[in-house]
Amino acid sequence: MKIGAHISSAGSIDLSFDRAKEMGAECMQIFISPPQMWVKPEISPQKIERFRKKAEESGIGPNFIHGVYLANLATSSPESLEKSIDWLRFSLKTADILGLKGTIIHVGSHKGSGFAGCLKQVAQAIKEILDSSNSSFSYLILENCAGSGGTIGCNFNELGQILKQVRSDLIGVQDDRLKVCLDTQHAFASGYDLRTEEGVWKTLQEFDQEIGLENLIAIHANDSKTELGSKKDRHENIGQGLIKEAGFRFLIKALQTNPKVSDVVLLLEVPGLEGKGPDKPNLDLLKSYLK
Repeated sequence: MKIGAHISSAGSIDLSFDRAKEMGAECMQIFISPPQMWVKPEISPQKIERFRKKAEESGIGPNFIHGVYLANLATSSPESLEKSIDWLRFSLKTADILGLKGTIIHVGSHKGSGFAGCLKQVAQAIKEILDSSNSSFSYLILENCAGSGGTIGCNFNELGQILKQVRSDLIGVQDDRLKVCLDTQHAFASGYDLRTEEGVWKTLQEFDQEIGLENLIAIHANDSKTELGSKKDRHENIGQGLIKEAGFRFLIKALQTNPKVSDVVLLLEVPGLEGKGPDKPNLDLLKSYLK
Protein backbone atom coordinates (compact mmCIF):
# COMPACT_ATOMS: atom_id res chain seq x y z
CA MET A 1 0.00 0.00 0.00
CA LYS A 2 1.46 3.33 -1.10
CA ILE A 3 0.93 6.58 0.77
CA GLY A 4 1.34 10.02 -0.78
CA ALA A 5 -0.23 13.45 -0.93
CA HIS A 6 -1.54 16.30 -3.01
CA ILE A 7 1.63 18.04 -4.19
CA SER A 8 2.12 21.53 -5.60
CA SER A 9 3.05 21.72 -9.28
CA ALA A 10 3.83 25.45 -9.10
CA GLY A 11 6.64 26.69 -11.31
CA SER A 12 6.82 23.64 -13.55
CA ILE A 13 4.77 20.48 -13.46
CA ASP A 14 7.83 18.23 -13.12
CA LEU A 15 8.83 19.98 -9.87
CA SER A 16 6.02 18.08 -8.18
CA PHE A 17 8.29 15.02 -8.17
CA ASP A 18 11.05 16.93 -6.37
CA ARG A 19 8.59 18.08 -3.71
CA ALA A 20 7.07 14.61 -3.36
CA LYS A 21 10.50 13.02 -2.99
CA GLU A 22 11.53 15.55 -0.33
CA MET A 23 8.36 14.79 1.63
CA GLY A 24 8.73 11.04 1.26
CA ALA A 25 5.53 10.63 -0.77
CA GLU A 26 5.25 7.34 -2.67
CA CYS A 27 2.49 8.59 -4.97
CA MET A 28 0.85 11.95 -5.57
CA GLN A 29 -2.03 14.04 -6.85
CA ILE A 30 -1.56 17.35 -8.66
CA PHE A 31 -3.48 20.17 -10.28
CA ILE A 32 -2.62 20.74 -13.94
CA SER A 33 -4.38 24.12 -13.93
CA PRO A 34 -5.80 26.60 -11.39
CA PRO A 35 -8.74 24.74 -9.81
CA GLN A 36 -11.05 27.76 -9.95
CA MET A 37 -10.53 28.47 -13.67
CA TRP A 38 -11.43 26.81 -16.99
CA VAL A 39 -7.79 26.79 -18.08
CA LYS A 40 -6.41 24.09 -20.37
CA PRO A 41 -2.66 24.70 -20.23
CA GLU A 42 -0.43 23.61 -23.06
CA ILE A 43 2.44 21.56 -21.64
CA SER A 44 5.58 21.82 -23.73
CA PRO A 45 7.31 18.68 -25.06
CA GLN A 46 10.30 19.54 -22.87
CA LYS A 47 8.18 19.61 -19.70
CA ILE A 48 6.45 16.38 -20.67
CA GLU A 49 9.82 14.70 -21.18
CA ARG A 50 11.14 15.97 -17.83
CA PHE A 51 7.95 14.87 -16.06
CA ARG A 52 8.01 11.35 -17.47
CA LYS A 53 11.74 11.00 -16.82
CA LYS A 54 11.36 12.00 -13.17
CA ALA A 55 8.42 9.63 -12.82
CA GLU A 56 10.54 6.75 -14.05
CA GLU A 57 13.64 7.67 -12.05
CA SER A 58 11.83 8.40 -8.78
CA GLY A 59 9.50 5.40 -8.78
CA ILE A 60 6.81 7.70 -7.38
CA GLY A 61 3.39 6.56 -8.51
CA PRO A 62 0.66 5.89 -9.37
CA ASN A 63 -0.09 9.58 -9.75
CA PHE A 64 -3.33 11.45 -10.34
CA ILE A 65 -4.80 14.74 -11.55
CA HIS A 66 -7.41 16.46 -9.39
CA GLY A 67 -10.04 18.11 -11.55
CA VAL A 68 -11.07 21.74 -11.44
CA TYR A 69 -13.68 22.66 -8.85
CA LEU A 70 -15.82 24.37 -11.50
CA ALA A 71 -16.72 21.09 -13.21
CA ASN A 72 -20.35 20.13 -12.58
CA LEU A 73 -21.89 17.24 -14.49
CA ALA A 74 -25.27 17.81 -12.79
CA THR A 75 -25.63 21.47 -13.73
CA SER A 76 -28.79 22.82 -15.34
CA SER A 77 -26.67 25.19 -17.44
CA PRO A 78 -25.87 23.78 -20.91
CA GLU A 79 -22.85 26.08 -21.16
CA SER A 80 -21.42 24.91 -17.82
CA LEU A 81 -22.06 21.27 -18.73
CA GLU A 82 -20.27 21.67 -22.06
CA LYS A 83 -17.29 23.31 -20.35
CA SER A 84 -17.18 20.53 -17.74
CA ILE A 85 -17.19 17.77 -20.36
CA ASP A 86 -14.61 19.59 -22.48
CA TRP A 87 -12.22 20.15 -19.57
CA LEU A 88 -12.49 16.55 -18.38
CA ARG A 89 -11.77 15.26 -21.89
CA PHE A 90 -8.69 17.47 -21.88
CA SER A 91 -7.67 16.19 -18.44
CA LEU A 92 -7.86 12.52 -19.46
CA LYS A 93 -5.82 13.28 -22.57
CA THR A 94 -3.25 15.09 -20.42
CA ALA A 95 -3.14 12.16 -18.00
CA ASP A 96 -2.28 9.88 -20.92
CA ILE A 97 0.43 12.22 -22.18
CA LEU A 98 2.02 12.47 -18.71
CA GLY A 99 1.56 8.80 -17.82
CA LEU A 100 -0.84 9.47 -14.94
CA LYS A 101 -3.40 7.03 -13.57
CA GLY A 102 -6.42 9.27 -14.05
CA THR A 103 -8.43 12.33 -13.02
CA ILE A 104 -10.27 12.56 -9.71
CA ILE A 105 -13.39 14.73 -9.87
CA HIS A 106 -16.26 16.02 -7.77
CA VAL A 107 -19.39 15.02 -9.70
CA GLY A 108 -21.07 18.34 -8.97
CA SER A 109 -24.32 19.65 -7.52
CA HIS A 110 -27.94 19.48 -8.63
CA LYS A 111 -28.58 22.71 -6.63
CA GLY A 112 -31.60 21.25 -4.90
CA SER A 113 -33.40 19.75 -7.90
CA GLY A 114 -32.75 16.21 -6.68
CA PHE A 115 -30.40 13.38 -7.58
CA ALA A 116 -32.96 11.33 -9.51
CA GLY A 117 -33.61 14.19 -11.89
CA CYS A 118 -29.97 14.57 -12.93
CA LEU A 119 -28.75 10.95 -12.84
CA LYS A 120 -29.27 10.34 -16.55
CA GLN A 121 -27.53 13.61 -17.49
CA VAL A 122 -24.54 12.80 -15.28
CA ALA A 123 -24.24 9.31 -16.75
CA GLN A 124 -24.57 10.60 -20.31
CA ALA A 125 -21.88 13.24 -19.67
CA ILE A 126 -19.52 10.59 -18.31
CA LYS A 127 -20.25 8.41 -21.34
CA GLU A 128 -19.33 11.31 -23.65
CA ILE A 129 -16.10 11.93 -21.75
CA LEU A 130 -15.07 8.27 -21.86
CA ASP A 131 -16.22 7.72 -25.46
CA SER A 132 -14.18 10.69 -26.67
CA SER A 133 -11.06 9.16 -25.11
CA ASN A 134 -11.71 5.52 -25.99
CA SER A 135 -8.05 4.90 -26.77
CA SER A 136 -7.06 6.18 -23.34
CA PHE A 137 -5.74 4.07 -20.47
CA SER A 138 -6.42 6.68 -17.77
CA TYR A 139 -9.38 6.53 -15.39
CA LEU A 140 -12.16 8.98 -14.65
CA ILE A 141 -12.49 8.79 -10.86
CA LEU A 142 -15.57 9.98 -8.96
CA GLU A 143 -15.02 11.29 -5.43
CA ASN A 144 -17.62 11.18 -2.66
CA CYS A 145 -18.64 14.55 -1.22
CA ALA A 146 -19.48 15.95 2.20
CA GLY A 147 -23.13 16.58 1.30
CA SER A 148 -23.77 20.33 1.39
CA GLY A 149 -25.59 22.31 -1.29
CA GLY A 150 -27.09 19.42 -3.21
CA THR A 151 -23.71 17.91 -4.02
CA ILE A 152 -23.80 14.44 -5.53
CA GLY A 153 -22.13 11.41 -3.97
CA CYS A 154 -22.50 12.12 -0.27
CA ASN A 155 -23.72 8.55 0.08
CA PHE A 156 -22.38 5.46 -1.61
CA ASN A 157 -25.74 4.62 -3.15
CA GLU A 158 -25.59 7.68 -5.40
CA LEU A 159 -22.11 6.86 -6.69
CA GLY A 160 -23.15 3.25 -7.16
CA GLN A 161 -26.18 4.31 -9.20
CA ILE A 162 -23.97 6.45 -11.44
CA LEU A 163 -21.59 3.56 -12.11
CA LYS A 164 -24.47 1.19 -12.85
CA GLN A 165 -26.17 3.71 -15.13
CA VAL A 166 -22.99 4.43 -17.10
CA ARG A 167 -22.35 0.73 -17.54
CA SER A 168 -25.93 -0.19 -18.42
CA ASP A 169 -27.33 -0.95 -21.85
CA LEU A 170 -29.53 2.14 -21.54
CA ILE A 171 -26.53 4.42 -21.73
CA GLY A 172 -24.62 2.06 -23.98
CA VAL A 173 -21.11 1.94 -22.60
CA GLN A 174 -19.25 -0.91 -20.94
CA ASP A 175 -16.13 0.70 -19.58
CA ASP A 176 -14.02 -0.20 -16.56
CA ARG A 177 -12.23 3.16 -16.76
CA LEU A 178 -14.76 4.62 -14.32
CA LYS A 179 -13.54 4.30 -10.71
CA VAL A 180 -14.12 5.86 -7.28
CA CYS A 181 -12.03 7.78 -4.74
CA LEU A 182 -13.12 7.67 -1.09
CA ASP A 183 -12.48 10.85 0.91
CA THR A 184 -12.47 10.00 4.62
CA GLN A 185 -13.42 13.50 5.78
CA HIS A 186 -16.27 13.75 3.31
CA ALA A 187 -17.51 10.29 4.32
CA PHE A 188 -17.38 11.21 8.02
CA ALA A 189 -19.22 14.48 7.35
CA SER A 190 -21.84 12.46 5.48
CA GLY A 191 -22.47 10.20 8.46
CA TYR A 192 -20.07 7.29 7.95
CA ASP A 193 -18.47 6.70 11.35
CA LEU A 194 -14.77 5.98 10.83
CA ARG A 195 -13.76 6.41 14.47
CA THR A 196 -14.12 2.77 15.48
CA GLU A 197 -13.10 -0.57 14.04
CA GLU A 198 -16.74 -1.58 13.72
CA GLY A 199 -17.56 1.71 11.99
CA VAL A 200 -14.73 1.27 9.49
CA TRP A 201 -15.82 -2.29 8.65
CA LYS A 202 -19.45 -1.19 8.24
CA THR A 203 -18.39 1.68 5.97
CA LEU A 204 -16.30 -0.57 3.73
CA GLN A 205 -19.05 -3.18 3.70
CA GLU A 206 -21.60 -0.61 2.52
CA PHE A 207 -19.13 0.68 -0.07
CA ASP A 208 -18.74 -2.88 -1.35
CA GLN A 209 -22.49 -3.43 -1.51
CA GLU A 210 -23.34 -0.15 -3.24
CA ILE A 211 -20.27 0.49 -5.41
CA GLY A 212 -17.99 -2.54 -5.22
CA LEU A 213 -14.57 -2.38 -3.57
CA GLU A 214 -13.05 -3.44 -6.87
CA ASN A 215 -13.96 0.06 -8.10
CA LEU A 216 -12.02 1.81 -5.31
CA ILE A 217 -8.74 3.14 -6.69
CA ALA A 218 -7.67 5.82 -4.17
CA ILE A 219 -8.45 7.19 -0.73
CA HIS A 220 -8.13 10.84 0.26
CA ALA A 221 -6.90 10.37 3.83
CA ASN A 222 -8.09 13.42 5.76
CA ASP A 223 -9.15 13.93 9.36
CA SER A 224 -12.23 16.08 10.03
CA LYS A 225 -12.61 19.45 11.74
CA THR A 226 -16.38 18.95 11.96
CA GLU A 227 -18.56 16.39 13.67
CA LEU A 228 -20.04 13.19 12.28
CA GLY A 229 -22.85 13.99 9.83
CA SER A 230 -22.06 17.73 9.71
CA LYS A 231 -22.18 17.81 5.88
CA LYS A 232 -19.30 20.30 5.98
CA ASP A 233 -16.10 19.92 3.94
CA ARG A 234 -13.43 20.79 6.53
CA HIS A 235 -10.17 18.82 6.43
CA GLU A 236 -7.87 18.47 9.44
CA ASN A 237 -4.41 17.02 10.03
CA ILE A 238 -4.23 13.31 10.81
CA GLY A 239 -5.01 12.68 14.47
CA GLN A 240 -5.95 16.31 15.17
CA GLY A 241 -9.55 16.00 14.04
CA LEU A 242 -12.57 14.00 15.14
CA ILE A 243 -11.73 10.78 13.28
CA LYS A 244 -8.53 10.66 15.36
CA GLU A 245 -5.49 8.43 14.94
CA ALA A 246 -7.41 5.31 15.93
CA GLY A 247 -9.77 5.70 12.99
CA PHE A 248 -6.92 5.75 10.49
CA ARG A 249 -5.23 2.78 12.17
CA PHE A 250 -8.47 0.81 11.84
CA LEU A 251 -8.88 1.89 8.22
CA ILE A 252 -5.38 0.86 7.18
CA LYS A 253 -5.74 -2.45 9.02
CA ALA A 254 -9.00 -3.14 7.20
CA LEU A 255 -7.47 -2.27 3.82
CA GLN A 256 -4.41 -4.44 4.44
CA THR A 257 -6.56 -7.49 5.16
CA ASN A 258 -8.84 -7.18 2.12
CA PRO A 259 -7.41 -8.46 -1.20
CA LYS A 260 -9.96 -6.41 -3.16
CA VAL A 261 -8.19 -3.19 -2.17
CA SER A 262 -4.55 -4.29 -2.08
CA ASP A 263 -3.58 -1.74 -4.76
CA VAL A 264 -5.49 1.23 -3.32
CA VAL A 265 -3.31 4.27 -2.57
CA LEU A 266 -3.76 6.86 0.19
CA LEU A 267 -3.39 10.56 -0.62
CA LEU A 268 -3.24 13.30 2.00
CA GLU A 269 -5.17 16.56 1.48
CA VAL A 270 -4.63 17.98 4.97
CA PRO A 271 -3.81 21.60 5.93
CA GLY A 272 -0.37 20.66 7.30
CA LEU A 273 1.17 21.67 10.61
CA GLU A 274 2.17 25.06 9.19
CA GLY A 275 -0.99 25.56 7.15
CA LYS A 276 0.84 25.08 3.85
CA GLY A 277 -0.78 21.82 2.80
CA PRO A 278 0.25 18.17 3.20
CA ASP A 279 3.62 17.76 4.90
CA LYS A 280 6.15 15.18 6.04
CA PRO A 281 4.91 14.91 9.67
CA ASN A 282 1.40 13.97 8.49
CA LEU A 283 2.81 11.57 5.92
CA ASP A 284 5.16 9.91 8.40
CA LEU A 285 2.34 9.52 10.91
CA LEU A 286 0.10 7.82 8.36
CA LYS A 287 2.96 5.56 7.25
CA SER A 288 3.57 4.51 10.86
CA TYR A 289 0.14 2.85 10.91
CA LEU A 290 1.32 0.34 8.30
CA LYS A 291 3.57 -1.33 10.86
